[in-house]
Amino acid sequence: MTRFSALSLLKNAMTGHKDWEPQWPDSEPKQEYDVVIVGAGGHGLGAAYYLAKEHGITNVAVIDKGWLGGGNTGRNTTIIRSNYLYDESARMYDHALDLWEGLSQELNYNVMFSQRGVMMLAHNVHDVQSFHRHLHSNRLNGVDNQWLTPEEAKAYCPPLNISKSARYPVMGAALQRRAGTARHDAVAWGYARAAAARGVDIVQNCPVTAIRRDSNGAVEGVETARGFIRAKKVAVSAAGHTSVLMDTAGVRLPLESYPLQALVSEPVKPIFPCVVMSNTVHAYVSQSDKGELVVGAGTDQYTSYSQRGGLPHIQHTVAAVCEVFPIFTRMRMLRKWGGIVDVTPDRSPILNKTPVQGLYVNCGWGTGGFKATPGAANVLAWTVARDEPHPINAPFHLDRFRTGRLIDEAAAAAVAH
Repeated sequence: MTRFSALSLLKNAMTGHKDWEPQWPDSEPKQEYDVVIVGAGGHGLGAAYYLAKEHGITNVAVIDKGWLGGGNTGRNTTIIRSNYLYDESARMYDHALDLWEGLSQELNYNVMFSQRGVMMLAHNVHDVQSFHRHLHSNRLNGVDNQWLTPEEAKAYCPPLNISKSARYPVMGAALQRRAGTARHDAVAWGYARAAAARGVDIVQNCPVTAIRRDSNGAVEGVETARGFIRAKKVAVSAAGHTSVLMDTAGVRLPLESYPLQALVSEPVKPIFPCVVMSNTVHAYVSQSDKGELVVGAGTDQYTSYSQRGGLPHIQHTVAAVCEVFPIFTRMRMLRKWGGIVDVTPDRSPILNKTPVQGLYVNCGWGTGGFKATPGAANVLAWTVARDEPHPINAPFHLDRFRTGRLIDEAAAAAVAH
């Protein structure tokens, strides 16, 4: 069961410290499982839950090198949306958004999903044309999106500066009203509790060092810090170092890892009613339930496994945010952090079977991993259980980098968070 301390909850509310996170007892791994999932983040825990609930597979272990939800799931910036350009992406993210809408009820755990809307600003003619292209594509795919004039954008988000003399003048905005935010790591806790209740083992502080194959080339199990664990199927669903682990099974992945930085300000009273994103300045802003402004940037310009990132990159983002929202110029930064994002050449994920029998991979989400959580977990469970991809994730196969049939959201997805 999840355990909270009233004192630590109060301390968290006052200081922003995170030592109140649920403490999960480490399960002792068994010698053999039907399925081992590497990565106890939202995607991995969600896949375990759906394997048990929808496919009746409960002899499952979710293994993580650290603590539950302690990777990118605990470092994201809460944004949920589905207004992507390409058909394949729109179907994936809208499937996730449909699940987000009922997730708290599904798990009987409040993930704090708030459909406050995501507004994407247009600062030049190219932005206007690009967002109108998004609007038409979204409507064809049944995804809600609408165009706002500068005056309508300011009415929706009063702190926005729409002065024509501004450094980044606002020429309009695209608004997805169904989009919004959720508590960044609550989804992992909710899935963990629900999966554990159905018999799934959650093994923390147990690094997986290699994937072992048998004499026929099929998956045999995983080597870990606690010894070898035999498994009929293995699914890797972990951000960062995925290519290193998959290489031990003889599977090469076209991934690069980058730091992705964000920060929160000192807490203030409610002032920011939605999420605002800007492709031109490459930044986004929302306000958390504790009153902090959540500010994020794009990926750093260099590859790294750092969870800190470089200060100049975040300084550029903060300067741009102050230009778009002058009211925040005197706000003070409370803390900053970085996550590790794996990106593919087309900035779309790999979620499918691999050439190795019994081995599945879910990676390469770049900056889109959190918003996809329930959808990606749901179709990953389907793929593992049936040994075939769900129609939604079928296009996200590894072979597309050989055939050239890419899903190129690299530029199409705007700031992509």
